[in-house]
Amino acid sequence: MFGWLKPDPLKKLTKQYNAKLEQAMHAQRNGDMRLFADLTAESEEIWQKVVALKKQLGIES
Repeated sequence: MFGWLKPDPLKKLTKQYNAKLEQAMHAQRNGDMRLFADLTAESEEIWQKVVALKKQLGIES
């Protein structure tokens, strides 16, 4: 009945992924390649969670 009140974990992970990519972009523009590499690696870990969750939910894309 109140399913629409539950937070969507896929949406949350996607938002985190996009935020990490944006942070990485700003680090790259500022010339901080080490931070860029770290943020990119973190974003890849988040993306793997997104892919696993999509597979678990049976969502194709």
